[in-house]
Amino acid sequence: MNGHEGIVEESKEKVIKVTNSSGNVFEDLGLPDADELVVKSNLAMQLSSIIEKRQLSQVDAAAILGIPQPKVSMILNGKLRGFSMEKLCHFLTLFGRDVEIVVKPRRTEGKGSFSVSQSVDAR
Repeated sequence: MNGHEGIVEESKEKVIKVTNSSGNVFEDLGLPDADELVVKSNLAMQLSSIIEKRQLSQVDAAAILGIPQPKVSMILNGKLRGFSMEKLCHFLTLFGRDVEIVVKPRRTEGKGSFSVSQSVDAR
């Protein structure tokens, strides 16, 4: 997946242009701060998963997080503009999660990247 374009023939009369993903939909859309956006969305997905697994209502989740229910709704619906990565990480700690930030040398040339991973024991 390196952004190369290809042609896929759908029928004898219609040709569809296909572009492979870079692996970051925000980058593919040309959005600024694409790395940050993918991390924030992954953190929000972690929060959503915890809320779902605990079968919490948005009101209950809001009480744990110390925010109004509409803000929980925003997170669950991917409307993350008003939330920093730091704030989303803090929310995860309020749900009893440890959040680790690891800085390490890049294995290949070029700029570094952000990523979020979930441990195997993510209850």
